[in-house]
Amino acid sequence: MRIIAGTWRSRTLEAPPGLATRPTTDRLRETLFNVLAPRIEGAHFLDLYAGSGAVGIEAMSRGAARVVFVERAVPALKVLRTNLARLGLKQGVVVESRTAKSFLGHEVGQPGFNIVFLDPPYDAANEYEIALGSLGGEACGLLRKGAVVIAEHRRKEELPEAVGVLERTRLLRQGDAALSFYVVCEPKPIPQDSQTEFKEENA
Repeated sequence: MRIIAGTWRSRTLEAPPGLATRPTTDRLRETLFNVLAPRIEGAHFLDLYAGSGAVGIEAMSRGAARVVFVERAVPALKVLRTNLARLGLKQGVVVESRTAKSFLGHEVGQPGFNIVFLDPPYDAANEYEIALGSLGGEACGLLRKGAVVIAEHRRKEELPEAVGVLERTRLLRQGDAALSFYVVCEPKPIPQDSQTEFKEENA
């Protein structure tokens, strides 16, 4: 793997051994960051199920102000910390060695995020439900105004169009993978006719 653009462009990254962790491909990361380009500079970025840290490190390379990596697997954590050390990344970087569920359940009081990326193991379908459900519900306080949540998943796997306050606005497919983009949906205004009918019924 390599860093595609920014400060550490073309620097290589290690990947965890075995098949338990599936790094986001260079091509898919390039697609992701082409979409996120207007949002990255100065952003607070949350990389859930971080693995090697390739996505969060790419965000730092492109100008993110702060990146929090959440990963619980020991082999992946070792590689993640090695990648950060080789690049000399210390300022603005936090590594949380725990589950996404634990992090989202106890971090509502901290500064929020502009961008959240989540890429759980494809076979752990319940992790999508946990992460999206938390971010669309009790952990929505972690999302700053205008924040975007992106989930990487199998191309053939259908994620929900809406989860709590989150609404999917974009779906990109590339090869066997896909990216679902969610934003916090705005409350829909009550039609004027409905307001009039309500007043008449309660007059």
